[in-house]
Amino acid sequence: MQEEALNYIQKDIRPTSKLGVNVLIYNVFNTKDGRYKKNNVKPLGTPPPILDSTLVEISRNQIEKFLMSKGYFNAKVKSDIKVKNKRAEVFFEADTGTAFSVNKINYEIPDEKIKELYLSHKAEYSHLKEGKRYDDDSLAYERDQVYLMMKQNGYFDFSRPYVKFSVDSNLNASKANVTMIIDNPVDKPRHLQYKLGEMNIIIAPNSDGFPSDSIKMNPRIYKGVRYTDLSGKFRRNPISRYNFLHPGQQYDIGNENLTYDRMYELNVFKNVKIDYKKPNDSAGTVDPVIHLIPQKVMSNRIEGEVPFNGGTIGFTLSNTYTNNNLFRGAEKFEFQIKGGLQAWLGQGPIFSEIYQRDFSVSTNLTVPRLMIPFMRSKPNRGGMPHTIFSASYVYALQKDFFQRKVILTSVAYEFRETKSKFHTVTPLNFEYRFGGLLFNQFDTSNVNFPIIKDNLVNLILLERKNVTLGIKYAYTLNAEKLLTNGNFIYFRGDMDLAGNMLQGVSKLFHTKVDSLGSSTIFGVPFNQYVRPEIDVRWYKGLGGDKQFVARINAGMAYAYGNSSVTGIPFEKLFYAGGSSGVRAWQARTLGPGNYNRAIALPDENQRKILYGFDQTGEMHIEANLEYRYKLLNKFFGAKLKGAVFLDAGNVWNVASGSSASRFDLKSFGKQIALGTGTGFRYDVQYFVFRFDVGLKLKDPQFTGADQWVISKFLTGGKAFRDAYNIANSPDTYRFIQYNFGIGMPF
Repeated sequence: MQEEALNYIQKDIRPTSKLGVNVLIYNVFNTKDGRYKKNNVKPLGTPPPILDSTLVEISRNQIEKFLMSKGYFNAKVKSDIKVKNKRAEVFFEADTGTAFSVNKINYEIPDEKIKELYLSHKAEYSHLKEGKRYDDDSLAYERDQVYLMMKQNGYFDFSRPYVKFSVDSNLNASKANVTMIIDNPVDKPRHLQYKLGEMNIIIAPNSDGFPSDSIKMNPRIYKGVRYTDLSGKFRRNPISRYNFLHPGQQYDIGNENLTYDRMYELNVFKNVKIDYKKPNDSAGTVDPVIHLIPQKVMSNRIEGEVPFNGGTIGFTLSNTYTNNNLFRGAEKFEFQIKGGLQAWLGQGPIFSEIYQRDFSVSTNLTVPRLMIPFMRSKPNRGGMPHTIFSASYVYALQKDFFQRKVILTSVAYEFRETKSKFHTVTPLNFEYRFGGLLFNQFDTSNVNFPIIKDNLVNLILLERKNVTLGIKYAYTLNAEKLLTNGNFIYFRGDMDLAGNMLQGVSKLFHTKVDSLGSSTIFGVPFNQYVRPEIDVRWYKGLGGDKQFVARINAGMAYAYGNSSVTGIPFEKLFYAGGSSGVRAWQARTLGPGNYNRAIALPDENQRKILYGFDQTGEMHIEANLEYRYKLLNKFFGAKLKGAVFLDAGNVWNVASGSSASRFDLKSFGKQIALGTGTGFRYDVQYFVFRFDVGLKLKDPQFTGADQWVISKFLTGGKAFRDAYNIANSPDTYRFIQYNFGIGMPF
């Protein structure tokens, strides 16, 4: 109650935070010669609160009214101001008196049909009950629920002012009688229920909107719907499929809101407006008219990024073409070309030190319905369903080591069970790998090469052709709440299963077996594995923009059957580190387990060639704790928020690999990496720019007390870094890792 009452104190006299950062920044940018500027005021920080006795009185009065609205009808609030050294303290003292409860609820509803409807649904939503403390909010909520109930049951003309309340608090024992009134329309004996008549869907000629002159309507009415497309760019069925206002139905505002949602979710209309016309010759009927203004159909987006750390630098550039209405049915088509380079920094001329090249071409077609063979899917009230056809070609070259060429294709279905429950089913996921390990340039005569093969468990799979045919499933809970500051649990679970059907076909037809003992399909071995992964988060709102988040992300990839010798495909392995994981490590530079590159790869050339490739694993566990808060209300037109975090995790091998890289429950504590840090989020409402600084606390590549690298950092760390850099060249050690990103890390 006290926290709610604080909201009624006028903002201009509320004290700033104890640190006063917002005011300090405002003063830095908006004062000159000891005075506040009146012109060219910069929108940074918050101006200091100035005492105003008028605002104090307004606040006192508002607090008093608030207490009365909560049932304290006899509440009295006093205010007092104390001034010392040009600083004022304002005190509000409230004498609430006794809280009034609801004694009896009476009803004045002359329309018997409405009275019956209300009383039959009251128990489902009502907060207004006899014996409970009186609260104005309960009455307001009751009015809103009655309005919604009426609009859902055909009462098109019903409005909130028809619902009134009369409160009699002149009783003994601090009790009040409440009378609920639902008036009839003026000069009418009852409220009229409406049905839907002729349905019109009209699409504007272009994104500029509708012409000012009269519109030539389509003379044809099909199944009660007159469809007029002035743009000529949209087929009838894909649009009318998501109209839930059907002729002959009783008017229901729920169907109206559902139609609004689906028309916007088609992502081809920038404006949707639903009007109703009352025919002169038909009482109790309204004709819906949906006005749709199309948005720009085609777009092209160029994006780039510059990933770097202390030892490498690179760039990635992509171009994405999008057509949101490819076949005139709101089908979204995307075509992307992406390429990137990564090079060693400071080793020589940068172009001669490029160690990794990546190139990909991908295309996606998203259809706004479920295209299931031999089945006709109906629109789901839970959300817009999609069928997604995807295909891509990926090429990667790791200098002097391997080249990777992969074709990926899939068909997926996305649909909502409810607003919070989202499913993705991929019944067809096909991948073809060409193979291409470049051992001819790699020094295989080195005595430590068997150690390399022991750590890189999937080398065999890289050097030969193979196929993957499988299915995927993903379930997500409460994803729509991720941008809120409320209390909720987020869950995402993924399952990737491959090879079982091909294994059955292979046994049925007795297909050939290759030199490694793997069965083949048309002469090509196939992968068989299972890969589950979960992401569970607990979000706890702490008031305002403050929030605490706890997260556990874990997964495992297990090869069996036909892949028991070759292992998991490289793309299915896990890695740790990065801007959304253990942020004190760059991506692919942590683990697996206690893996130490200088021990496993004693040759400098090997470490250079395998950089970013050898630190993957068949299993990963990450945990994150993060506290988020607001730093500045106004910072160059947006909010500046902060965060402090603690991250833990690693990746491991399970079925193969060296003992140092394998998961061992007894050594779990020694294999966990710990990092902490702080970050800034520049929140411009529609998206967030993020900058995090991670600091290593415990590094599992070392042994014993040396794992607690924070002690080295606190004592300067230069000698430690110099020794590490000499022993691990060209790798360098960084206590601090910087991360840039768009959007929250989780």
